[in-house]
Amino acid sequence: MFATLSDRLATTFKNIRGKGRLTDADIDATAREIRIALLEADVALPVVREFVARVKERARGEEVSQALNPAQQIVKIVNDELVTILGGETRRLRYAKTGPTVIMLAGLQGAGKTTLAAKLALWLKEQGKAPLLVAADLQRPNAVNQLQVNGERVGVPVYAPQPGNGVGDPVAVARDAVEEAKRKLHDVVIVDTAGRLGIDEELMKQAADIKAAVNPDEVLFVVDAMIGQDAVNTAQAFLDGVGYDGVVLTKLDGDARGGAALSIVQITGKPVMFASNGEKMTDFDLFHPDRMAGRILDMGDMLTLIEQAEKTFDQGQAEQDAAKLASGEFTLEDFLKQMQQLRKLGSMSKLMGMLPGMGQFRDQLDNFDEREIDRIQAIIQSMTPAERANPKILDGSRRARIAKGSGRQVSDVNQLIQRFTEASKMMKQLASGGGMPGMPGAPGAGFGKRAGAKQVAQKKKGKGARKSGNPAKAAQQAKTDAEKKPAAANPFGVPGGEEIDYEKAAAELNLPGDFSKFLK
Repeated sequence: MFATLSDRLATTFKNIRGKGRLTDADIDATAREIRIALLEADVALPVVREFVARVKERARGEEVSQALNPAQQIVKIVNDELVTILGGETRRLRYAKTGPTVIMLAGLQGAGKTTLAAKLALWLKEQGKAPLLVAADLQRPNAVNQLQVNGERVGVPVYAPQPGNGVGDPVAVARDAVEEAKRKLHDVVIVDTAGRLGIDEELMKQAADIKAAVNPDEVLFVVDAMIGQDAVNTAQAFLDGVGYDGVVLTKLDGDARGGAALSIVQITGKPVMFASNGEKMTDFDLFHPDRMAGRILDMGDMLTLIEQAEKTFDQGQAEQDAAKLASGEFTLEDFLKQMQQLRKLGSMSKLMGMLPGMGQFRDQLDNFDEREIDRIQAIIQSMTPAERANPKILDGSRRARIAKGSGRQVSDVNQLIQRFTEASKMMKQLASGGGMPGMPGAPGAGFGKRAGAKQVAQKKKGKGARKSGNPAKAAQQAKTDAEKKPAAANPFGVPGGEEIDYEKAAAELNLPGDFSKFLK
């Protein structure tokens, strides 16, 4: 959604990075680029003017002139101002003190109200609430049926006494739904109202009548984030005609420029409360201004990523997997379970996009083939339990069978096994505190030859202990040094001075018995 804006701002900040101090010309040039970036993102002109003016005022203040790194201070100022125009703090739902909490959804047709009603119901259900969906959109064809289907998908009951399709009184349906919620002990009522293709008097009157009939605790204006500048005009018209408490942005996963999200709060004074960013019912959450600002500036959104992981992953299972990984017992079966849990978090490109600095890899993320995970899963599921537990037994015939069973090539199976083996070794190395394999200080660094030679060379550089000129004293000193020196370990871990069983060593290395002579 904010790709264009993010790229523009990243280029702007790159131009001032590394400067010890910023002149007025630097600040003016940066402000000009920020203005262009916001206008290209379809942000309303009054919002752009106010935003740039505040950034310039703060950039010329003491917080930048006395900063050790002025460029980073400018980024901080832009981040602060983005958080401000996005609403400042996270706005949460207000619940009724007595009786069911009534939430009314309003907006134009096509904004996604009916789907969003089910998403909101599922979100409330996960918060421990008992919501009731109300089909008060009796105008749009099959709107009632769509809400019933969505309600069944999320496991939330739907109150739909009228068939819709132009038949029935939506005001009466909404009023009766509140009484139904009281009888059946539902603590939240979500009223899905009708929309129109454009603003008209009939739409406004019906929405105002429903609001007067049920006296909602929250009225949420649902707006399609992809309609650009018109989103601001529609939001203002609904605010004047019906009134609402908060905004819900839908279709944030689209490829529009995202100016609506940056404009609505400033123009209407109403906060964005929720955001819908996908087709799944779980692609819905509270709108956090600070996290959205972080995404725009390519600082990532680690908090949201962590929250999603906490909801998806089992803590006990995660600890068991970590212990297995550290001990080298992590199998392909465990890897398959991890992948299946990862899929529950959503698309990989979306997850990777939450990491800081991933903006520079946007093209790769956009072109990432989500089906690759399905292919890997098919390969692992084509293995027997014994093969998943011990990939070393996968000979040529087994790999051919697995490739045929998963619809892949043998080379795909070989590549998966190779990557899994390498990853297991690396993670075991990291877990044991040995550092990355091949790095200085890690066991086996430089394959043992260069590292060893370097250490010997460094020892030779140092000044050795002085030897006595008396032959008797020199012999006694050599004997004492030999006793103090620890026994050298050979490649098989047997301390120096002990007899080595070369036949046993060859067997442990899976070498033919004749190799014992070579080892000697």
